[in-house]
Amino acid sequence: MIPIERQQRILHLLAERGAVSITELTEWLQVSHMTVRRDIQKLEEQGRVLSVSGGVSLTQRIRSEPSHADKRTLMQDAKVAIAHAAVELIEHGSSVYLDAGTTSLELARLLASRDDLMIVTNDFMVCGYLIEFGMCNRLYHTGGFVVRDNQSCAGEATAHFLRNLHLDIAFLSTSSWDATGISTPSEQKVPVKRAVIDAAAKRVLVCDSSKYGKVGTFNVASWEAIDQVITDKNLPLAAEELLLSHGVKLTTVELHDSGRATLIK
Repeated sequence: MIPIERQQRILHLLAERGAVSITELTEWLQVSHMTVRRDIQKLEEQGRVLSVSGGVSLTQRIRSEPSHADKRTLMQDAKVAIAHAAVELIEHGSSVYLDAGTTSLELARLLASRDDLMIVTNDFMVCGYLIEFGMCNRLYHTGGFVVRDNQSCAGEATAHFLRNLHLDIAFLSTSSWDATGISTPSEQKVPVKRAVIDAAAKRVLVCDSSKYGKVGTFNVASWEAIDQVITDKNLPLAAEELLLSHGVKLTTVELHDSGRATLIK
């Protein structure tokens, strides 16, 4: 049996069962563990499956994003820990982009006391917080089409604003990321994120591990466009190895009961 036939059989089995162990696949296909792992790696590179402990599962397709209100209650400790690690990357006098999202809001809270920064965002909650509590030297909102549920702006007008900037560092968010890179279920977010990637000298994805293995309809960027990922300690080992193989610096963190964030890697 040639590799493409084995890979199609793996996909058919996953469509029926959702997840399968490596041992089951070796017995079913009558091949070695190494052969099965090569097939899984190929399928994962295509964004079709996700390696899990001892096995493989189908990637989860997402059709829409949760609202800002819903996201505030999800993975909150991870977001706080990620924000603490992210703030360490911001040098004095930097121009900083904060992408729409609740992790960016946690980062904004940590940046509020700094008066040396230029901060750009498309997120109304981030902008509102910094208007009321921030001391940043210059604060810009991108403007553009208003996405009510996400409380942010997206679309071509937003992207046009960002294309006129030179940013030192951009912190990107996403609802879905996998072996192929970053994706989104929202077509209007694609030009915004791509414009930010082009405008920034350093591009950092700040995203909790629960969104890994999910795939949106629209591709945003491959890993070659991202310099660093900051996430929590629950990212699968296979994902860590994949990011490192693409030359992406990986930082994983956790938050202790004391409220102190600890860098793990």
